[in-house]
Amino acid sequence: MSNKIIIIGGGAAGFFAAVNCAEADPTADITILERGKSVLGKVKISGGGRCNVTHAIWTPRELVKNYPRGAKALMGPFSKFCTGDTVDWFAKRKVETKIEDDGRMFPVSDSSQSIIDCLWKGAKRAGVRVLTSVRVENIYPPEQKGQAWKVMTAGEKKPFYCDKIMLATGSNPKMWDMVRHLGHTVVPPVPSLFTFNIKDPRIKDLLGISMPNAEVKINGIDLSKNARTAHGPLLITHWGMSGPAILKLSAIAARELHAKNYRFDISINWRYGYSLQETTEDIEEICTEHPKKSVRSNPQFGFPARLWQRLVDAAGIPAERRFGETGKKMRNKLAAQIAQGNYKVTGKSTFKEEFVTAGGVELDEVDFQRFESKIHDNLFFAGEVLNIDAVTGGFNFQAAWTGGYLAGSAMAEKRL
Repeated sequence: MSNKIIIIGGGAAGFFAAVNCAEADPTADITILERGKSVLGKVKISGGGRCNVTHAIWTPRELVKNYPRGAKALMGPFSKFCTGDTVDWFAKRKVETKIEDDGRMFPVSDSSQSIIDCLWKGAKRAGVRVLTSVRVENIYPPEQKGQAWKVMTAGEKKPFYCDKIMLATGSNPKMWDMVRHLGHTVVPPVPSLFTFNIKDPRIKDLLGISMPNAEVKINGIDLSKNARTAHGPLLITHWGMSGPAILKLSAIAARELHAKNYRFDISINWRYGYSLQETTEDIEEICTEHPKKSVRSNPQFGFPARLWQRLVDAAGIPAERRFGETGKKMRNKLAAQIAQGNYKVTGKSTFKEEFVTAGGVELDEVDFQRFESKIHDNLFFAGEVLNIDAVTGGFNFQAAWTGGYLAGSAMAEKRL
């Protein structure tokens, strides 16, 4: 019985599926079709060229909390192939990983090329063919059971035929159109993982300044409590704000922010874990203990000097004023700037290294034990083509590894 397989998409999910399928069934005839000139492009640039392989959360129940879309669907798959399995898979192929302080995991080499080389070697060793610059134009399902799938590509009169087909095409609108023609529902895609455009004198020309743990809250939009706030490192950029706290919010509230045309308000507590009242009390204590020190020239609470000065100015405290000379009104205004400063967001900028979309193949139409279509036998999906996405930190790659592994294992079965 033949087992001819075509995988459309040469990214993380496609390669992982191909290698695992070929290793499970050495007789399988597997071809990867990639429309670009090269494969694994997103792996190469991810994590600043280091490749954030996964995240050090080891249990499915905790791991799925990082997926605004797809959490329920991924519980079962993560029970079969989770973070530890990913780490072991690469370790067995001599790619060791390390855990950073924030839980992100990278290859010890600090180079995405280690992951690329591992996947390429695995595919080559297993006999997987990889064809680049091949643009798929149409996909035709079998007319009756036992017949082959047909794949038409641009510029080629001769079609590809296969017993099983997998789509790992990422955020490709043309492929989503083909999925619709196959009878599947596609949830309209919107951007996820983006930074906030903010023009505000408090952060103007402070490019590169960051706080290690700030809390950001979205105001004026109907969201659950968990979707309204996020905390973590916050980075000031030339266009506004970025960093894990911002990116996490952009993922969680991707659809709601899209509906607002990316115009909304946020409030920032630059001291996560300290309430407005606690910050007010801390400032009053500083004023008592250091009455002769200049407020503007003596940053507190670990603030970078220039950011502290901007917040002091925003609170209306004169440049020469000392801590002991500030009245209650000034102290309260400074505390408010620190613990609940309001900022207007006027747009978004793509975080190119981790660009992800929220949207894709409707999850109710997929059997997640096998990552196989419930509409067509022998049609498989993995990666961003599905309506699954995560916050930043290696979680999107983990979903790709898990989907690729389970789809590859299912395709290796000699069943049509």
